[in-house]
Amino acid sequence: MKLIHLSDLHLGKRLNEFSLTVDQEYILNEICSVIAREKPDMVIIAGDIYDKPVPSAEAVRLFDDFLTRVSSLTEHIFAISGNHDSAERIAFGSHIMAKSGIHMSPVYSGSTVPTVLADDYGELCVYMLPFIKPLSVRRFFPEANIESYTDAVNAAVDAMDIDFTKRNIIITHQFVTGAQKSDSEEISVGGSDNVDSSAFDGFDYVALGHIHGPQNVGSERIRYCGTPLKYSFSEEKQTKSVTVAELREKGSLEIRTVPLTPMRDMREIRGTFEEISSAEFSRSGNTEDYIRAVLTDEEEVPEAMGKLRAVYPNIMMIEYDNRRTRSSHDSMGTAEAEKRQPIELFEEFYRFSNGGEMSEQQRQLAQSLIERIWRGEA
Repeated sequence: MKLIHLSDLHLGKRLNEFSLTVDQEYILNEICSVIAREKPDMVIIAGDIYDKPVPSAEAVRLFDDFLTRVSSLTEHIFAISGNHDSAERIAFGSHIMAKSGIHMSPVYSGSTVPTVLADDYGELCVYMLPFIKPLSVRRFFPEANIESYTDAVNAAVDAMDIDFTKRNIIITHQFVTGAQKSDSEEISVGGSDNVDSSAFDGFDYVALGHIHGPQNVGSERIRYCGTPLKYSFSEEKQTKSVTVAELREKGSLEIRTVPLTPMRDMREIRGTFEEISSAEFSRSGNTEDYIRAVLTDEEEVPEAMGKLRAVYPNIMMIEYDNRRTRSSHDSMGTAEAEKRQPIELFEEFYRFSNGGEMSEQQRQLAQSLIERIWRGEA
């Protein structure tokens, strides 16, 4: 059984006020070409189909066209909702579309019915688990102690009553502990939304969405395919791709990637204003790329954005790296935020803003609000 694993299309996304619709349409065409060459038995889309719960008409059209084309190239499509999607909107029409081999995840209801496929090696069960939170799972299992995201996924998987002597795939959209993050994902500070990889023990392939960089987590069978496009400058060095996985007999898994080339890259340029605005410098790359310019001038350049846009029409931001900015950065501290608890960061912010410490009452109130927000109760 050959599959192509996609995720995090984020259709309709705008970045620094730039619409990425044309870039997304281009890369979806590239993906269709890959699917046509590879001839997979199924295509998986592991969540964050859209960038917003209520997508624009343009984004819906893009996905409709993509589904139509892909359905003519493969027998089955499996798509789940991610944290950016509306689960109800993704589930709309799922029963009708399933008759055409397009399987859209339902809103989570406490049970997950697999789609059972077959090939020369026997049955293969495909489970779709959309993005879930502890609160959305807890009400279906009132006797279970579900506090963390790992608890929620464990409860959902246990309820599937899986026969692990058969081949099983799960498609889900969560942050698995140990995955390398980018700046463009919505991840809770302090790791409250982490899911331990042990929750997926026994599955032959775990098709993950949520993290934007392609990577395995712990083992080859637990896989993030990453986004088809770069959605932040922290992804500048990543090579975007689609993942191709082939499952034969139980325990046999082969994974490879097919690189994707965007219409416009996203990259950083660095130097003085005079250097990066020169004709010689601009010829070193595609001037149509999405650009972050880091200026090393000691003094700010008046109207720098407008002037540089004459050379780089898609420049997104300008930053300065000089003695003043480095001094300011050092004074704010260099501890990595993701290694600290949210209440610690809030206390530091309070000190910075108010010039004093929080009272114990204020601290308890902030901590209770943080916990309520994590549980989805606020």
